[in-house]
Amino acid sequence: MALDQLHIDENNVAFVPSLGITFQLNDTGKRILELLQEGRSKDEIVLALSKEFEADWKRVYRDVEDFMLKLKIYGLIQ
Repeated sequence: MALDQLHIDENNVAFVPSLGITFQLNDTGKRILELLQEGRSKDEIVLALSKEFEADWKRVYRDVEDFMLKLKIYGLIQ
């Protein structure tokens, strides 16, 4: 999984050397990637973000789902 090779710098720019992909993250995207790297499931990520940001889990679920779809398109997750 390319996610293991992902590097995020202090400006929230993510880089995957093996794929040559670079992209900008917001704080939420960075947090989702951190949780994925810890081995958390989508449901665990939604729960964690809902608590951290005091947000409605339904909205968080949609946002996480959208972000993870983009990660799949980039080939970072399966």
